[in-house]
Amino acid sequence: MVAIAPVTPAASSIEPPVVREIGRADLYWALREGWSDFREKRGDLVLAALLYPVVMLIVAGVTLGGALFPLMLPLLAGLSLLGPLVAVGFYELARRREEGRDARWVHFLDPFRRSSATQIAALGTFLGLLFFAWIGVAWTIYHATLGTLQPADPATFLGLLFTTREGWELILFGNLAGFAFAAITLVTTVVSFPLLVDRPVDFVLAVQTSLRAARRNPVEIAIWGLIVAVLLAIASIPLFMGLAVVLPVLGYASWHLYTRLVDRGV
Repeated sequence: MVAIAPVTPAASSIEPPVVREIGRADLYWALREGWSDFREKRGDLVLAALLYPVVMLIVAGVTLGGALFPLMLPLLAGLSLLGPLVAVGFYELARRREEGRDARWVHFLDPFRRSSATQIAALGTFLGLLFFAWIGVAWTIYHATLGTLQPADPATFLGLLFTTREGWELILFGNLAGFAFAAITLVTTVVSFPLLVDRPVDFVLAVQTSLRAARRNPVEIAIWGLIVAVLLAIASIPLFMGLAVVLPVLGYASWHLYTRLVDRGV
């Protein structure tokens, strides 16, 4: 369990950040800036980003070969819920490049060496709990639908998935639940992790700021979530290796989106 350090007076006295209204052009600008950052530091960060696809390949291999096969897609989709935590290092590098400072990969873990590390860990713990809650819900939905037919192997499972009422119920309710978990992750982290990297605030204020940003820009945040989901899905098709490019780009882009959503006073 992560011990959450009390917020220091200096941090707690910080005024809540001002949230701006943005437009769709800001989303595309953030993506362009994210791509520009990636091109600038492509070689180093591909190596760092490869760790995430390797984990996903291991998960896929384990589930394909065992009784957990029905959980393969929920597990892979669930890992994306942890994406904002993985992207913390990319926020740091984008911030450094923006400020004209050294932005080499050796600074990737700097946020975890500062006083904000405890708050980042606390928010990461929340995402971890969300991940396990999603897996529990997905497993419950499976047992209430297709699990009643007891498919014996992956081939039977896939056959029943698209040819039975229980299979389509699994698809429907599974996607609805997945959408809910993804939406929760999006609105609570679109600003919170970048804010923790940028300022000495506590994770509660960071999440509150993220929720305010989502409330003020519901359409734009929804479009951003759709863009992220589509890019992650496309990047996962070639054995997840496309994530080695998409993850850094989205990480950098998320930082730049944060700079448009929140008045940093700089």
